[in-house]
Amino acid sequence: MSITQIRTKVNDTLDELFKSVADLVVEFIYQIGLFMTFSWEAIVAFFKRPYRTKDLIQHMEFVGNKSVFIIVLTGAFTGMAVSFQIYLGFKMINATNLVGPTVAMGIARELGPVLSGLIVAARAGGAMAANLGSMRVSEQIDAIEVMGVDPVRYLVSPRIVAAVITMPFLTGIFDFVALVGSYFLCVEVLGLDKATFWEKTTLWLEPFHINEGLIKAAVFGFIFATVCTYRGFYTKGGARDVGEATNKGVVLSMVLIIIVDFFMMNLIDFYYKITSYGN
Repeated sequence: MSITQIRTKVNDTLDELFKSVADLVVEFIYQIGLFMTFSWEAIVAFFKRPYRTKDLIQHMEFVGNKSVFIIVLTGAFTGMAVSFQIYLGFKMINATNLVGPTVAMGIARELGPVLSGLIVAARAGGAMAANLGSMRVSEQIDAIEVMGVDPVRYLVSPRIVAAVITMPFLTGIFDFVALVGSYFLCVEVLGLDKATFWEKTTLWLEPFHINEGLIKAAVFGFIFATVCTYRGFYTKGGARDVGEATNKGVVLSMVLIIIVDFFMMNLIDFYYKITSYGN
């Protein structure tokens, strides 16, 4: 093979590589634009008459009530597990009296909203994607459009709003049960003083710590609901594609929840520093 042929082959390979990268970038930008448009249309459509209050309540029951058991179970064992690990560390420096407030702040600000978001995203978000994906491949969504009904307003908007409303309540339940689990382990099992546990916890834990977690929870609900409904709504193919769309929706939701949590944590901390909360 001559030098000219080798150079031509290398150039063709590089051209294909750059073309593939460019196609991926263009597709990514297109999907981001489509997703943003989809999310905006869903939010705006919910506030148009006639209001679909009945559908909203049904989806709130699905996202909220049916997630309570797993939230309670996870919250209790999370509170006990975190308390035990912190106890082991604080025992080395003779600071076991700080286990209660440390666990309470960690649960309220970070673990509560994040774990609740991940759990509900896996349970309710996956069901949203699978349900809408099945309706798409069976042409039920097309039939709704033919009847003159906006499928985004009818199928998507109530799900997103229901997730945003119910997630703070689920996170509040998680926080409460986790704190009860922490109290049980620290006082009843490890033998820490009950009065000191509650005194230090109420002294350190401020309302804005709890509010921070509840705000995050609402954002996480919006994230997994929009991502999963988007994946399901635009599913193409057959039953296998529905499963892939559901899997991608749940995984992407979980990744985005963790990433967004990091940025929200820094933004909220910055807000605290420029307000009286930071003093």
